[in-house]
Amino acid sequence: MGAKDIAAVLRARIDNGAIERQLPPTRVLVAEFETSAETLRQAVGILRAEGRVTSQQGKGVFVRRVEPIEFAMHRFEHGNRRDDVENGIDDWKAAILELGRVPSQDAPTVSVERAPADIARELGVERGTFVVARRRTRRVDGEPFQLADSWFPTEVAFDTPLMDEEDVTMPGGILANIKDKRYAQTRKVDKLRAWTLTADQAVRLGLPTGSTVPVLRHVRVGYNSAGTAVRCMVTIAPGDLNTLVYEIED
Repeated sequence: MGAKDIAAVLRARIDNGAIERQLPPTRVLVAEFETSAETLRQAVGILRAEGRVTSQQGKGVFVRRVEPIEFAMHRFEHGNRRDDVENGIDDWKAAILELGRVPSQDAPTVSVERAPADIARELGVERGTFVVARRRTRRVDGEPFQLADSWFPTEVAFDTPLMDEEDVTMPGGILANIKDKRYAQTRKVDKLRAWTLTADQAVRLGLPTGSTVPVLRHVRVGYNSAGTAVRCMVTIAPGDLNTLVYEIED
């Protein structure tokens, strides 16, 4: 059997529960499929790229079972936000807590860099204009579930908590609390599309480079009362972990 055939058999066993936690040792599978260790390695590599298994050095290959979330995008950052500043809970963390899960967020990295073409277009600036990038990895039950990278014009972010490389929680969000009220968000536009992970995004999500896990790319652009873009947040959400829900009233 070839690597793809072996991967198909192991995938079916994982899906039907015949393999619940850990794949049998390499020598056992090599004997069962009458194949080589290299072919088996390739088969496991296929499953790893799909996000179905993960390898632990010296311990073996384990089934990757993470319970997905249904995230209500129509409530996120809308209306009466659920921020609990005293306990460091922003609207995203509050939404995860409502699902009975445990949210956490890696400390953000902040940099000033030239805007890529797509970000420049969303912010309404020239490509290559310097902007502020604030990158975060969001976790559920300790596992990376989403990447949330926010981009701001420098005049919006400079001299504000948006430049702090720490998990800042403010009532209504940071933009609602900065001194210059010209940059307060009054309208948001969402855009969704399918996406292929970049190598950097795969690493941040704990997935192998070349991962074939289906991914959603959610772009939320915030505008002020004058109609100028003040923020562009790009969320990368692996499709096997995230269902994005929108409820629309008639």
